[in-house]
Amino acid sequence: MALARGRRSQYQTNLWPGFVDMLSTLLLVVIFLMSLFMVTNYIITQASSGKDTMLSRLNRQLAELTELLALERSQKDSAEDNLAALQATLLDTQAQNKRLTGLLGDASGASDDAEGRIAALGTQLDEQRNITNDALAKVELLNQQLAALRLQLAALNEALEASEAKDQESQETIANLGERLNVALARKARELAQYRSNFFGELRKTLGQRKDFRIVGDRFVFPSDVLFDPGSATLKTSAYGQLNNLATALKEIEGNIPTNIPWVMRVDGHTDITPISSSTFPSNWELSAARAISVVRYLMARGIAPEHLVAAGFGEFQPIDSGNSPTALARNRRIELKLTER
Repeated sequence: MALARGRRSQYQTNLWPGFVDMLSTLLLVVIFLMSLFMVTNYIITQASSGKDTMLSRLNRQLAELTELLALERSQKDSAEDNLAALQATLLDTQAQNKRLTGLLGDASGASDDAEGRIAALGTQLDEQRNITNDALAKVELLNQQLAALRLQLAALNEALEASEAKDQESQETIANLGERLNVALARKARELAQYRSNFFGELRKTLGQRKDFRIVGDRFVFPSDVLFDPGSATLKTSAYGQLNNLATALKEIEGNIPTNIPWVMRVDGHTDITPISSSTFPSNWELSAARAISVVRYLMARGIAPEHLVAAGFGEFQPIDSGNSPTALARNRRIELKLTER
């Protein structure tokens, strides 16, 4: 029995170094796993920066393992319990390692996808570079065309400035000619007004001092009833004497007016507002124009040059009396003579 006790005591004495060796081996395995975990963690960190949350969790687990190791050093008496905890932690770490391996595979697939996208982006970049080169060539061509257009624009501006200078000279010349023309026209108008005044004076002498023959402004007015019957454009026989006197005065003034003054004697026919409708004169327009033409034809027959005669009909639309009395209507039925320029 003493031999058995000695052997048991010897066995118990030799068991502790083996346990320590096993514990050291276990620590080396844990350290190796921790190193592997750290390497795996580094690879995963480099492969996918989007796994910060998982890495933080692993870091927390590493911190726990470190605390467990420190606790193991300080509490060697509870090595078996710690060994069990370490085994459990090892299993959990292996599970985590498997999961991280799966995540690493997913990250590798994502990396492959990223490489595919990078290749596609590289192709698009090459295409964009080609397009950019074409655009730059087009821009260069447009710049050349723009330079040519600028040269043409400069030439056009020079031509425009020269044209404006000529136009200014032309405008000044036209203005001078206009002033000279206005002066000449004003002078001829004054001369014609003088001859008109002389004509009206001679006409007044030849026609006598009749009150129904009036001078209104630049017109000589006498009633149509003296020359025509109501609704007729045929001259009365009694009107021949008055028209002969008119032709005589007109001939005299015709010989005195210089040939460089373009003058005409305008004969205007006017009616009252009484409507007229016949086969010969559908309206007062036709009646007034026909009366003016009758006077012009008679003056032509008396030797007045036709280029100095004009006939115009105004109907009832130019009254000199707005009343409706017989006297007002008679005043509006009139023949007006106006010596004017052509």
